[in-house]
This record gives sequence, structure tokens and C-alpha cells, in this order.
Amino acid sequence: MIGGIFCAQYKTEYGGLEPQRHNKEMEKEVNILVVDDEAVIRDGCTKILAKAGWSVETAEGGLSGIELIQQNNYDILLLDLMMPGMNGLEVIQEVNKITSDIYIIVITGYATIETAVEAMKRGAYDYIPKPFTPDQLRVVVKKALDNKALIREAERLREEQERGLLAIAHEQSKIKTIVNSMPNGVLVIDEEKRIALYNPIASKLLDIDGDDSIGKPADQCLECDDLTCMIDDVLDKSKKDHPIMSGEITGKEELPLMAHIAPVMIQGGEVIGVVAILQDISAQKAMERMKADFIAKVTHELKSPVATINQLLMTLQEGVAGDLEEKQNQMIGRAREWGEGLLDLISDLLNISKIESGLSVQKKIPLDLKKEIEEVIELLAPQAEKKKIAIDIAIDTIPQLIADRDGMKEVFTNLISNSIKYTDEGGEIAIKGETEGDYLKISVSDNGIGISEQDLPFIFDRFFRVKNPKTRRIMGTGLGLPIVKEIIDAHFGSIEVHSEEEKGSTFTILLPRRVD
Repeated sequence: MIGGIFCAQYKTEYGGLEPQRHNKEMEKEVNILVVDDEAVIRDGCTKILAKAGWSVETAEGGLSGIELIQQNNYDILLLDLMMPGMNGLEVIQEVNKITSDIYIIVITGYATIETAVEAMKRGAYDYIPKPFTPDQLRVVVKKALDNKALIREAERLREEQERGLLAIAHEQSKIKTIVNSMPNGVLVIDEEKRIALYNPIASKLLDIDGDDSIGKPADQCLECDDLTCMIDDVLDKSKKDHPIMSGEITGKEELPLMAHIAPVMIQGGEVIGVVAILQDISAQKAMERMKADFIAKVTHELKSPVATINQLLMTLQEGVAGDLEEKQNQMIGRAREWGEGLLDLISDLLNISKIESGLSVQKKIPLDLKKEIEEVIELLAPQAEKKKIAIDIAIDTIPQLIADRDGMKEVFTNLISNSIKYTDEGGEIAIKGETEGDYLKISVSDNGIGISEQDLPFIFDRFFRVKNPKTRRIMGTGLGLPIVKEIIDAHFGSIEVHSEEEKGSTFTILLPRRVD
């Protein structure tokens, strides 16, 4: 597994594969922290980067890397996603709590490309898939250093309060040369929401028409509502904080882009504009589509034979092929349980594939949500009766909802089934529904084992499962709640969870009543 936190000094102002000579006032020290759990990988990466003139310091894992970040200032983080103990996503989460001044580059295998994209959504700057060549490693580090150098130069320019962003844009300065050489799109908007500067890549990605756009209102020159909304949010003077925003937008000819937008501040915290970095993620999207198609094909081919195997096992248990001894019956019963779990996983993977293909909501119709929930309860009643769990439903006079019937059944089947699974024998489940303004509010509560405070932030992550002695023998795929959230999002709704260990959990859904 390749990855880690690299530590080096980069003694040039704007980066390069070979060190360059500069006046001391122009030198910019860049520290790159690198961590990996395998010694052979750490040694190999050290040799690769040393040939480019950089010194390298390594750490053995996520925890030791976090300790180094707490003690020292680093500019760039080269990070492996798949590590024992604290994995890459957990490291990113902790780093974001400590500092926002580190560029994170994740190293991932093709099997974890979805995790790499998720890491970028959480704030990572870039990723490099393995296997990669030494030159590819050096190039991705150089690109990050170039971006870091650009930000440093922008910070220097922001300190020159007497000069506005428009004046800076018209200067034939070093900053413009660097911006025009950037591999990603760069767009600068001033506090009056006028275009102050952009490079050729941004012009190509956003279809900005020539230098005549400089000084013109951004909303007139940019045919991208998502981008202008993000810019408005960062420039909003009513907000005390102006955080860096990241999100996926659509560029020229429906080209998918990842936009990172940061405020440009002067001394005193006054915001005088924003800088947007734009990355073409069409290759990543194509890989995601290939992966989704592959999963859909494989799971579809698996579903029929696995169901057949389960049916044959059930036939054996019924004694069609002769009486079974107790031990034989137990073993076949256990095999059936695993088979049912595998069928659940296949169904969930097919649902995820539909969601990623934009088919999570296929047909919205007027829906009596109470009736749909009652049908789900009737379907799950045998499971509840087996554990002597009482289900109380209090949904009396709520209006119809415009929604996808299959999607709503999937949502409440997952939530109620989870409540049954994670509630001890003799427990209670309460389902309530009411109108709240233009929304329907539905809650599913139980008095089960609950979810710990440290697990709550991750329960909507794919394949995440709460692990403790009480959940060890409960079958599950870790995909149910992510599917629920995707379907609710597709209906322009929201879902929240409140939980306490040993006291139970409450999932609350808000759904707009009429979104066609």
C-alpha cells in the first residue's frame, strides 16, 4: 500500500522538479509531511523524492502523522487512504480540525477510486492512483507546490491594501505568468462580483469570452449558476465566517468540474474578493460510471444463482431429500443466514448502482405516505413479533406527498427494519407523522441499543457499520442508511438522527410536499 505523510523543504518560489537558485527574500520553504504503514514503501518514496532534490521525513501511521502536524507546520500532505488503525479519511477529518493550510494529496488503488473522490469532497486537493511511476509522483507533488506558491503570492498581494484586485489583474507581473501556467482553472472575482482575473484554462472550462470580460459582472459572463451561488455565499458580508467552499459544478458543454472557492482577505479580516480553483473531473466521472456499470452487471449475474442456492437449502431443511440430523439442520440454517445476507448485499449494490445512474427516483406521483408505511410495517411484522417488539404508528391527518413510491418504501423499510434489528426483545418502535409548514415530518424512534457519539458522524457513509459486542452477530451491509439518504436527497428533503447509547435512536425526515 503506497501513501503517507511526506516532509521536505522546497527552496524555490513557485516549484520545479529541480531546485532553482533564488534570492533569499524570494525563497519559500515548503514542508511536505508523508505517512505509510509499510517500511518498504516509505523507503521507496524517500528515494524517488530525494532524486528531485527534496528531503523526506516519514511517519508510520495516521496517529503518528497527526502528532507531527500538531507539533509542526506543514504545507502539503501526501496521504495513503488504506491504512490500519486510523485510515486516510479519518486523518483528513482530524487534519481539517487542526489546520486549513495543508494541501492534501491522497494515494489510492483503482479499487478505492470512490474513496479517493470522497476524500476530495472532504477537502483533499488531488489524488494519484497506483501503480504510478516516479515521474508521476514528482509531477503531482510539483503541481501542489505550484498551487501553494500561487496562494502565497496572492497573500502577499492582499497585503498591498492600496491596490485593488482589478489593478493587480492588469499588471504584467509574475503572478499573471504563474496563473496562466496553472494546470487548473483560476478565476478571481472582486468584492463587487466583477471578474478581476482568469487564466486560459478557466476560460476554456467556463467558456469565458476573451479579455473583454475583465471588469464585467460575473453573473453576466459565467453561464454557471452553481458557481455564482457559491461565490455569493463566500462574499456574503452578513456572515462572520467566510470558509473555503468546495463543490461539483457543470462547465462548458456539460463538463463536470470540481470548484474550490476561497475568500481573499486583507488585514483586519475584510473580504475583498474570492479565488476559485477549477478542476476537470470528467476522467474521474468516467471511471465512476465504469465502476457502477461493472457492479450492476456483476450483482445482477450473482442474484439469480445465490437465490437458487438459498431455495435449495430451504428445500433441504423442509426434509424433501430426507430427514436431517440436528447438527446438519443447524449448519444449513447458518448457511441460509449467510445467503440471505449476501442477497441483501447484492440488492443494496444494485440500488446504489441505480442511484449513481440517476435512477433513484424514477416516477413521482401523489402518495398516501401513511398507507405506504403501514404496508411496510405489515411486511416486517413477522420480524417484530419474533422479538415481541411493539410498533406504534401515529400518522393521522397528513396531506398527500408527491414522491416515488418505490423510493419511499425503500426508505421506511430500511429505517423500520434497522429499528427491529437493533432493539432488544420486548422493545418499542414509534412512528410519527405531522405537517410542518410546506414539509411533512416523519420520525422513526426506538428504545434500542443506540449509537455512540463517535459513530454518529459516519452512519450515512457507505459500508460503515457500528461495531460493538451487541452488533457483532447482526447481519448488515452498511449500505442501507446511505441509500436512504440518497433517496431523501433526490426528493429535496433532509434526514437527521439523534441517538444515545442504551436509550435508542430517532431518525427524522423532512420531505417537501410538492416537488415535481
